[in-house]
Amino acid sequence: MTHQPTQSPQFFLTAPSPCPYLEGKFERKVFTHLVGERAPEMNDLLTQGGFRRSQNIAYRPACEGCLACVSVRILVGEFEASRNMKRVLARNTDLIGAIYDAEPSTEQYSLFRSYLDARHRRGGMSDMTVLDYAMMVEDTHVNTKIIEYRRRGPDSFITGRGHGPLLAVALTDTMADGLSMVYSYYDPEVEDRSLGTFMILDHIQRARAAGLPHVYLGYWVNGSRKMAYKVRFKPQEHLGPKGWERIG
Repeated sequence: MTHQPTQSPQFFLTAPSPCPYLEGKFERKVFTHLVGERAPEMNDLLTQGGFRRSQNIAYRPACEGCLACVSVRILVGEFEASRNMKRVLARNTDLIGAIYDAEPSTEQYSLFRSYLDARHRRGGMSDMTVLDYAMMVEDTHVNTKIIEYRRRGPDSFITGRGHGPLLAVALTDTMADGLSMVYSYYDPEVEDRSLGTFMILDHIQRARAAGLPHVYLGYWVNGSRKMAYKVRFKPQEHLGPKGWERIG
């Protein structure tokens, strides 16, 4: 049974385990539970302090002798899409993202499974079952939504929803100062759409429309090719020893 904290949150440290991003390195994480009425407030504060949410856990790296993981957030008000990003937006004008409560579906899991098998077969999430996926989506005590991306239909301008197969999904937290992209995935068979880039651009547009100053992308891992895409969305801020510092 999960007990709601009555005082300040307690923090714990994991044992060392192989780093999934940098070969030969070991990772440790400091974490706490996000439960109870104060969970949204704590999620805001911890995210601003470099933590990341996974289910009802907030964590951040605490690796000995390594500072490769850097928290990244996009400055929404100053962001301007590059020429290539504008082409990505143009290729996906036929898509619409519909917002739903954080509830899993078999269609989502099928797409999630295809994405993992194609892009992250050896990753830490590769053996996630449908129950694991359901927990990832619905085990939240903060303001979390699912955004499903499909092709626009004849009544999409009325319903705000698309038609046809599910092409991409984003699990997103709304915070006081921005949107946090907890996890996103897409159909690996439509690489020409650059759906990963498109979803970030879509979140920038959503944050701007809501008057929110940031889109949080989680960690950029210096030296990891998988994470290199995150530094393309400038201007952005990186969290360092002196606080959030502007890049670009």
